[in-house]
Amino acid sequence: MQHVDKEKIQPETKERLDGLITEFVEQSSDYYKPTFGYMMEAPGYRFTFNKAAGLLGPIWFGARGLWSWFLTVLLFEVMAYIQIGLGLFGDLGRDFRARADQIAQTLELRKQQIAAAEQSGAASLDALKRAAQSLESALAKAQETAVAADSTGTVYLLVGIVLLLLIKAATASLANWTLEGQFARWRSDRSVAHGWSQTRLLISSVLTGMVVILTTIKFAQPDAISLLNTFPTDRNWRLNVGDGVQAVFDWTKTSGRGFFDTLTFGMRTLLDWIEVVLVDTPWPVVALVVIMLAYLSAGARVAIFTGAALAYLGLLDFWEKAMTTIALLGAAALISITLGIPLGVYCARRPKVFSIVRPILDFMQSMPSFVYLIPVVAFIGSGKPAGVVATMIFGSPPVVRFTVLGLQQVPETVREAARAFGATPRYLLWRVELPLARNTIMAGINQTILLSLAMVVVASLIGAKGLGEDVLEALQYAAAGQGILAGLAILFCALILDRIVAGKR
Repeated sequence: MQHVDKEKIQPETKERLDGLITEFVEQSSDYYKPTFGYMMEAPGYRFTFNKAAGLLGPIWFGARGLWSWFLTVLLFEVMAYIQIGLGLFGDLGRDFRARADQIAQTLELRKQQIAAAEQSGAASLDALKRAAQSLESALAKAQETAVAADSTGTVYLLVGIVLLLLIKAATASLANWTLEGQFARWRSDRSVAHGWSQTRLLISSVLTGMVVILTTIKFAQPDAISLLNTFPTDRNWRLNVGDGVQAVFDWTKTSGRGFFDTLTFGMRTLLDWIEVVLVDTPWPVVALVVIMLAYLSAGARVAIFTGAALAYLGLLDFWEKAMTTIALLGAAALISITLGIPLGVYCARRPKVFSIVRPILDFMQSMPSFVYLIPVVAFIGSGKPAGVVATMIFGSPPVVRFTVLGLQQVPETVREAARAFGATPRYLLWRVELPLARNTIMAGINQTILLSLAMVVVASLIGAKGLGEDVLEALQYAAAGQGILAGLAILFCALILDRIVAGKR
């Protein structure tokens, strides 16, 4: 905020500033006019003390529309009120009494066993008596601890009061500073909340009272309101909903059998062709082609690293599984990129479509990877095609997002200049927008490939062959050494693909 010297402010300027302050605060303008003037003399925090904010706490911030501060202050005050509630009516020895009751029940059982052993003359009588003596000592100690815990209520009360006073003081000293910052934002954007709203006051009061009361009761008297301990539900609801979801899955699988069979056939055909190239082709030819690609794309250093990584795969007998893994990855990445880039271009041109696609992408990225396997196995079955579909779902969102981002970052002035020289929409896309967005799109492709490779181990759970099998076997048999070697093989495959796709950027 710029430096303001009150002595040099012209009367008209000061009157206008006072008018803005009055319009902004609505209430207590006589207090805020000199306060804001004092705080605006120099940038940064200036100490002031707002008694109303200190007294009302989060309610004051809520009434002023400072909801982020409302939540922060409410959180700290609730901590203080919990301590006060524990000190006033808290059941501090509850856990220790519950433990004493458990010990007492166990002791009663031991006494019954002792009585039965005395009648039968069992050899375990002495051991049972020693156990009973230990339980009696533990019971006495638990009861003493419960009494001692109940006597600490005054300490909790004092700590809560001191903590609450400190929070109130901090709130009062920060209130004007936060409100002055909101005033500065309001001067440039009149949509910013201002004034003292009775509606906001009511909402913040209700929220504060509800949170403080319910939280304090829950911590001080956990058994007072059973509803606070467990969410009201019925296990049959989940079972019924699960049955409904299962019925939808069964109907979809039956109705779309032709579609899913065609999809499986197409995935298997693509995988077979890629595996013919990578697995059936002599390994020296595959290695030479990969090294040449690395050299042409990223230079000599990457080519040397690629050669060393391929040697690692071959010498430790990971070659065939690595090629199978890359085939599965290649099929999934190829489909993801082929569909993702056009979809990203379409979404970049039509924001309304992207507003619909974005939640779907969020869902695909947020859903745990293991959950993908459930519908995939239900509709397609297990095996490599299912692994390709699961990998494609997990890895495709980045290429769509990055394509949209890259095209959105193209300067509008560049587009206008191209149109001014007579560029058609097709020419504008292929010759102007896509070249400018190339680096961002390539980053999306790179992320898609790496995320697809991250699904290797998960996909092996449903029968997708490759290096993921070795990792799973190592986990099952606790073979740490073999698991580390297989993990390094997956890592090298990822690094090779990453360096080749990234190129010399």
